[in-house]
Amino acid sequence: MAATEQATVIAAHGRHYLVQAKELKLHCVTRGKKSDVAVGDRVEYQLTSANQGVIEGIVPRSSLLYRSDQYKSKMLAANLTQLIIVVATEPSFSDDLVSRALVASESSGIQAHIVLNKIDVTASLSKARERVALYARLGYPVHEVSVTAAPEATRTTMLSLVQGQSTILIGQSGMGKSSLINLLIPDAEIATREISAALDTGKHTTTFTRLFQMEDYGGNPSYVIDSPGFQEFGLHHLSEGMLERAFPEFLPHLGGCKFYNCHHHTEPGCTILAALDRGEIAGMRHDLFKQLVHEAAQTIGY
Repeated sequence: MAATEQATVIAAHGRHYLVQAKELKLHCVTRGKKSDVAVGDRVEYQLTSANQGVIEGIVPRSSLLYRSDQYKSKMLAANLTQLIIVVATEPSFSDDLVSRALVASESSGIQAHIVLNKIDVTASLSKARERVALYARLGYPVHEVSVTAAPEATRTTMLSLVQGQSTILIGQSGMGKSSLINLLIPDAEIATREISAALDTGKHTTTFTRLFQMEDYGGNPSYVIDSPGFQEFGLHHLSEGMLERAFPEFLPHLGGCKFYNCHHHTEPGCTILAALDRGEIAGMRHDLFKQLVHEAAQTIGY
């Protein structure tokens, strides 16, 4: 059997993968029908021609971020160290999506940051600041930028965040995520077109996740992963126990409930509900917790 080499998966489309192997970009497929490879994975591959290969295995991951509903799951990226959620003063962002992304980051052991873009839109700024302050109080760093009004300052802020990290940017369409990527990686659009051509994805250049490697800082490579904009973020794969631990404001109160199997919904003697009454837990966050538990309990009916 020929020797395998290691490479990093930089884009995925269906069961087709583009991997970066030192200076080479290779178009790879998996053996059989397996498609459990994610962007950011380190893989072992064998060359089948000058620019093509077969993925033989996945190097053990340090983290995996994915979303799921009751029918299927979608791997977003592997080996991440941080998640940046991009929101804007306008159009209005979804607190539901932000909170779900934060729960996903907590359950995956990935550090989360929030970037508030378009702070030059002063009419909507105070309202947006008020909304992100909830997450700042929970300990998530919030960074204010304006791609259009202060591109250099924004680039400096973003560079300081991503240096030496493996970062995925998540955001609804209209938040300016693509503009931030283009500030960080000036040739991102050219690279995306090349990836699209290599994977033969036709015109659908924005529907796949892709990884950009930036120049090294202090010897550490920096990876920036751009994900397609999405409106839904299901967390069907998380159990009730995993969910309650993914809300940092719940942690001081867990284990103190009257009943050991407390669901923190309506039970008497529940420390989470007591903290909610005292205003230590936001009603919106407790509602999301109940909603996520409800979603996770849904099974597919045949």
